[in-house]
Amino acid sequence: MRKRPSFVSGVTRTKTLKEPHISEPRINERIRVPEVRLVGPNGEQVGIVRVEEALRLAADADLDLVEVAPMARPPVAKLMDFGKFKYEAALKAREARKNQVNTVIKEIKLRPKIDPHDYGTKKGHVERFLKAGDKVKVTIMFRGREQSRPELGFRLLQRLAEDVVELGFVESAPKQDGRNMIMVIGPTKRKAEAKAEARRARESAPARSGAGEGGEALSPAPEVVPETAVTPAPDAAPASVAAPASEVSVPERVTAPSAGSPGPTPQSPSDPAAAAVPSAPAKPAAAKPAPAPRGRGSGVPSPSAPSTGASAPRPRPAAARPAPPTPRPTPRAPKA
Repeated sequence: MRKRPSFVSGVTRTKTLKEPHISEPRINERIRVPEVRLVGPNGEQVGIVRVEEALRLAADADLDLVEVAPMARPPVAKLMDFGKFKYEAALKAREARKNQVNTVIKEIKLRPKIDPHDYGTKKGHVERFLKAGDKVKVTIMFRGREQSRPELGFRLLQRLAEDVVELGFVESAPKQDGRNMIMVIGPTKRKAEAKAEARRARESAPARSGAGEGGEALSPAPEVVPETAVTPAPDAAPASVAAPASEVSVPERVTAPSAGSPGPTPQSPSDPAAAAVPSAPAKPAAAKPAPAPRGRGSGVPSPSAPSTGASAPRPRPAAARPAPPTPRPTPRAPKA
């Protein structure tokens, strides 16, 4: 950075000129030195050569001449593929950012007369912070006359440190700071290791759920349908044995003759199958009673009404009464 004076209306002012920041190394024709110490593509030492000779060797090998150490005397240049070099450098930078650790201090506040259940909740938070690789700052708050009993807070901090001894250690011993008592607990494992373990656990969880012990995909278990045991009746014949057609008797369905229609036609004796089937006696058709009216005033109970043992005679419906005659209007006398 250099300063250049400027003269404006008799007043001398100084302007600051910023030199451009070079983030990438100089390659090929950008190298302005007369000679360089050349390194081959496989790391072999070629020696000090002129820059023109180094550029010719780079063109013959289809590579780039990259200045890797510009501050050396003479500068060190190497034959390499500059695009591949930049890609590998970006991968290294990304991996370095991934493993970068940011120290975070978590804080938990307690009271000397804390409830056992609340203490268990606070202890769970401390364990979770320590498993993640973070430090924990435990603060005991004293109020009123509790300030005269600092040993209560000290015993509480010691109890907490003993409960989490497998996950952390006491980095800063308990000390009184005004109305508060402070203790810092550090994790036993580094945060980078904790993050790596959590990443491996997340990656292996889908693999365990999607594959079995032998690496095969798990298939749902088949549903088991319970079989119902069927006990055949003692007198029933097995279903697989069928009776011969000649021994099966089919009863004939006889309909009652209606009035004015001829009786059943007798079968011909020439049909042996019909002669073997005995005819059932004809039953007289029972006359259906006329439906009786139901409802209010009919005297017939509704179907929802309970039925009695003895059937009572159904009364006949009353005859319809004739409607009364409509009275005619009386003619009025004309006015005089």
